[in-house]
Amino acid sequence: MPADDLDALLAAIRACRFCVETPRGKPLPHAPRPVLHVGPRARILIAGQAPGTKVHASGRSFTDASGDRLRDWLGVDSATFYDQDRIAVAAMGFCFPGQDAKGGDLPPRRECAGLWHDRLFAARAPFDLVVAVGAAAQAYHLRRLGLERFAGGGLTDRVARWREIWEARAAPRILPLPHPSWRNTGWLRRHPWFEADLVPVLRAEVARLVG
Repeated sequence: MPADDLDALLAAIRACRFCVETPRGKPLPHAPRPVLHVGPRARILIAGQAPGTKVHASGRSFTDASGDRLRDWLGVDSATFYDQDRIAVAAMGFCFPGQDAKGGDLPPRRECAGLWHDRLFAARAPFDLVVAVGAAAQAYHLRRLGLERFAGGGLTDRVARWREIWEARAAPRILPLPHPSWRNTGWLRRHPWFEADLVPVLRAEVARLVG
């Protein structure tokens, strides 16, 4: 099957209403607002989980405290982060999935990956670096890039094996990250090696690719 035209595919994703009109399970509890930023020349992909409430309101990825922490990990300012010809952002769920009874965000909608992700990543040249933020993004991109052997286990196990994953292929390279949410502050304190060992490698690679 011929590859999709990137601009046309992005327009189709942004117009998607599948999770309301023909959902898998309960329909999305609000109007869809797909959020992604993908240019044809970006060498870095930030692959997250799904937009939260603030991103749903703004229409821009990571416009919250999680984004501030993520940009600090990457070593970039907002102008660089939102330049889609330098950094692409495409979460596993493009729309805010809603919240559970305790006020936590629901998992990414299942519709997005099946409908759009394989087509999206086939529609442009491969990225040099995939920053896989959270369990869903890690599982999908590790399998997509032939690294299924790392896809099992929990998030901590995958992030702890970051150097093996980093060295497993020349390009695209993958770095697995925990979500930068404030909810993971305790995780970061319990695993100081993340900011001591992984983050410097991440910053150096990002600087090389956006410079």
